[in-house]
Amino acid sequence: MQSHTSSFSCSQALSTPTHTQVTQTVRQPREKSSLQNLNAHPSILAKLKIILKLYLYNRDIMSNTNKPLLNINLRWFLVAMILANIAGLMVYTNLSLYMLDLGATVAQVGLVFTLAALVPLVLQIFGGWLSDTIGRLRVIALGSSVAVFGYLIFSIAPGWEWILLGLCVEYVSNSVVDPSFNSYVSEQTDEAQRGRVFGTVSSLYMVVTVIGPALGGFLAYRLGFQPMLRVAFLFYLAATLLRIWTATREQFEAKKDSARPTFSAFGTEIASMFGLLVGGGILTWIWVTDALGDMSFNMIDQLMPILLSDVGGLNLEKIGIVNAARGVAVIFSSPLGGWLVDKVSERVTIALGFALTSFALAALITAHSFIGFIFAMVLFGLGTGALMPGYNSLVSKVVPENKRGLAFGLFGTTLGILSLPFPWIGAQLWERVAPQAPFLVVVIACLVAAPIAWFKFGITKEEQEPVV
Repeated sequence: MQSHTSSFSCSQALSTPTHTQVTQTVRQPREKSSLQNLNAHPSILAKLKIILKLYLYNRDIMSNTNKPLLNINLRWFLVAMILANIAGLMVYTNLSLYMLDLGATVAQVGLVFTLAALVPLVLQIFGGWLSDTIGRLRVIALGSSVAVFGYLIFSIAPGWEWILLGLCVEYVSNSVVDPSFNSYVSEQTDEAQRGRVFGTVSSLYMVVTVIGPALGGFLAYRLGFQPMLRVAFLFYLAATLLRIWTATREQFEAKKDSARPTFSAFGTEIASMFGLLVGGGILTWIWVTDALGDMSFNMIDQLMPILLSDVGGLNLEKIGIVNAARGVAVIFSSPLGGWLVDKVSERVTIALGFALTSFALAALITAHSFIGFIFAMVLFGLGTGALMPGYNSLVSKVVPENKRGLAFGLFGTTLGILSLPFPWIGAQLWERVAPQAPFLVVVIACLVAAPIAWFKFGITKEEQEPVV
């Protein structure tokens, strides 16, 4: 019996379907039923697709958050920039008062800044093209090596006339660093994070507007102008050495091969970029608003510390604190401005920046107390914190990568031509009309620029990084 049962079982196993075949036979109608149910309820499929998309999106976000916002190249780049600009802010927030102390008049202060502005006027477009050609960091190191002697001249100047020579030498650095700075940041950044990176960079970079004015004002008030200027020279010397180091290390080079510069290529690139500038597109309107800001701010830059001193009655230490308040506001508002660029748009951020700046300067010329001046400068810093990442992101999107240095240089040169007489004009308005007059002109210019930015700064697909 047992053997029969056993033989029956074996023959049954050989003659009947296997377990896999049985499972497939059983599951086929169930699978068909499930598909029919899904087809009968298309909303289920839609929800599954949405869930899948959300999963993939969150996975991408998580992978991006694992990457640092600022890579190692940008970190070292910013350290050098912070050292250099601590020195710059120590000097420039006190330079007008230093010239007055050396015997200059307000009109002579305006004349010196107007004449010194000829240097970036001549060199900035060339510096921008050279940045595109041989590399951002090499050009920055070269300019910094020249400019360090300007700081030395400031610290030993026997008369106010020497400040003109020091400014002309120091402006060599401005001529090459300004076009290279934003170009280098753009090259080291993913486009999806560019607004936030520019905001973060601006925030870290603007640490100098806290440290520089406060340190410069403290040292000038306690020790005198020339000891303060010698400390600024040491800061700039340290920045120069660090820039030379980064320029000679291969890991810091931008992701492009450097080319041999030629004057024929220089002319061709200028003609190409000038065509974009006057073409009537978004780049033209960027230039128009930048011109309004540049011309008007050149009227008041050298007059700001004199306003705080002569009209506001503040001493050097308090002037440093007031300027530092603006820096604190920029530090906190720049990342918010970058976030607003990425989440909303550049045009909203820039228009908001112009509006805040106009309110800030209106508050500045009507302030009557130390707290009132601090409040005005905080508003000023909020406006600056919105404008910087907005403009930087916008230009990086509408100008091809290999022409960004030239674009910033061309902007600087053309705006420099228009802005050349404005320090002198500001000084004349101060003396012939009223100390508040040049500041009122800037208020009006910002109110004009804000609606232009709102209506003209929308980017079309055709305008985003055009091929030229």
